[in-house]
Amino acid sequence: MKSSAKPTTPLFFRPLIKRALWGGRRLGEVLGKPLGPETDYAESWEIVDHGQDQSVVVGGPWTGRTLGELTAVEGSALLGRHAPQQRFPLLFKFLDCREKLSVQVHPNDAQAATLTPPDLGKTEAWVILAAEPGSVIYAGLKPGHDRAALQHATADGTSDRCLHRFEPQVGECLFLPAGVVHAPGGGLLIAEIQQASDTTFRLFDWNRTGADGKPRQLHIEQGLAVIDYDFGPARMQSPQPTGDAHVERLVACDKFVLDRITLAAGDEWTLTNDDRFRIFAVCDGAVTIATAGNAPTNFDKGATCLLPACVTMATLRAEQPTAVLMAYLP
Repeated sequence: MKSSAKPTTPLFFRPLIKRALWGGRRLGEVLGKPLGPETDYAESWEIVDHGQDQSVVVGGPWTGRTLGELTAVEGSALLGRHAPQQRFPLLFKFLDCREKLSVQVHPNDAQAATLTPPDLGKTEAWVILAAEPGSVIYAGLKPGHDRAALQHATADGTSDRCLHRFEPQVGECLFLPAGVVHAPGGGLLIAEIQQASDTTFRLFDWNRTGADGKPRQLHIEQGLAVIDYDFGPARMQSPQPTGDAHVERLVACDKFVLDRITLAAGDEWTLTNDDRFRIFAVCDGAVTIATAGNAPTNFDKGATCLLPACVTMATLRAEQPTAVLMAYLP
């Protein structure tokens, strides 16, 4: 029988590595993920509870248990004030965009609930971890481009001409509410926080073919139906102060909050938990993370953990200049 004892330390999980034709090898080379010999590793799903895609705990009293099981059975300890939930509500991943992704859009909660099977909507935010010179992001429609213009452009394979395009810088954050059409360009390494959804409607895939030699499936009518045509061009977020010198707010919306903790070598930062879970991900540098009565655990670049709501305090200590993302529910 699996232990139901509450953990007193963060939860670490085995990453789920996904391959796609636009992926590369930087998930291993830069972030230390376990890869095979192939050259198309696209995503590392770090914390996920979505159908068959399940994070599995490594170490501690909940070792071997899936995030879905914990959400259902240990919801009060895991989720605190946000229990109960039908599934763990957030998904955190890293993306290696060696090549550009398809022009795509995600539905909102109401639209996704009508699908078969139903899903959550997908509001998301990206933090740029690496960007090759000339790398671009397409996000949001240019002024004056409505559904008719986009539908015409999609039909003749020029939908990218309707999209706002810009070159991102390392450390910048892009917020993408559900309904905003977008496409990450090639040469980007991205950290992403999103709702626990995997519903994507592709409008254009740059005339590529998949592993079977055939064009990948498009979802033009579904995509056109869920786009927010009033949103306009997407812009990078302006980080906001929080009152804590180490913490800046990147995104605050009704689906999640995303903060960045910045520490110099030797700095310590302590979280006194407020009955919420926290997702931590090291984007640069290295820290140790310690909780009351427990020895510190090394937490290096590319590592991700989940601090259950029942863990009342955690301290990060930087071994070198370090940036840590922290995501949680509002």
